[in-house]
Amino acid sequence: MKLSAPIYHLKRRARALSREETIPLNKALDRIARQEGFNSWSLLAASAAATMPCGELLARLQPGDLVLLGARRGHGKTLMGLKLIVEALKLGRQGVFFTFECNEAEIVSHFKTIGGDFAIFSDLFQFDSSDAINADYIMDRLASAQPGTVVVIDYLQLLDQKRSNPELMVQVRALRAFAHDKGMIMVFISQIDRSYDAAAKPCPDLGDVRLPNHLDLSLFDKSCFLNDGRVRIEAVS
Repeated sequence: MKLSAPIYHLKRRARALSREETIPLNKALDRIARQEGFNSWSLLAASAAATMPCGELLARLQPGDLVLLGARRGHGKTLMGLKLIVEALKLGRQGVFFTFECNEAEIVSHFKTIGGDFAIFSDLFQFDSSDAINADYIMDRLASAQPGTVVVIDYLQLLDQKRSNPELMVQVRALRAFAHDKGMIMVFISQIDRSYDAAAKPCPDLGDVRLPNHLDLSLFDKSCFLNDGRVRIEAVS
């Protein structure tokens, strides 16, 4: 669904509406979203993320790269992760989506949202929602995957949720070495801390990543942050 104006213009309109009618900004955003044909602002933002130029992002990624993909809830990070996979599938490369969050029906629905046909890519795409997902499990599943495979893990903060799993730092280091050795691109979807203030900066950055457990973010090669249709891609120094 095409928006009547860029998303940042719609957000300005919502701010003006909030001031004029003395209503909370979130209510004003939802009202603007309904005018655009969406039930809520979060759905509008997610839809905007589905139109992002992921082919361009994929072209900037190198075999062995670890990518941190972060956004607030409802801002399209899962859709963008899947769209990266779809772009790889279109090139004849393999794509694997590990998730603690989605079931297969939701993945099929997401494919439709981003303009992909789940059935067409069934030979190249794998989906895994096992409760056992951790670094060892991922490496075992990817043992025979081809170089250039795009792997998305949804999401980073859940890898060590079980006490029996190794620390998050240990797992990411292992996956980094594995991705480099195999020539895969590995994308970790990440939550953003609630303290992030979109009014202070248009997109989150590494300092806004929610980390309940210690993790050296320099283990990642690149970062990609989303907010209200904006995309910020940077090399991690």
